[in-house]
Amino acid sequence: MSTGYSAIVQNVFPNGNHGPYALATSDSIGFITFLLAPPVWSENSKPEPGTYVVLSDLTKKRAGWRAGSARFFRPADEQERKEK
Repeated sequence: MSTGYSAIVQNVFPNGNHGPYALATSDSIGFITFLLAPPVWSENSKPEPGTYVVLSDLTKKRAGWRAGSARFFRPADEQERKEK
């Protein structure tokens, strides 16, 4: 997780201005949005509300935080969090 922030998907929007996107919350950052298409979303399936994700390459925009890279939270991320 040192290269990203753990967050929980709150909602998935299939028709944004730039394509499908999701809204997630992180305890340390707050609300973060990310696109559900390459090159941002690197997985084969889309997340659902309640799914843990790892978000990185964050940029602060007028409307809030945006992630430039997103993927599912994996067991290795859980292990790294426990080691800290």
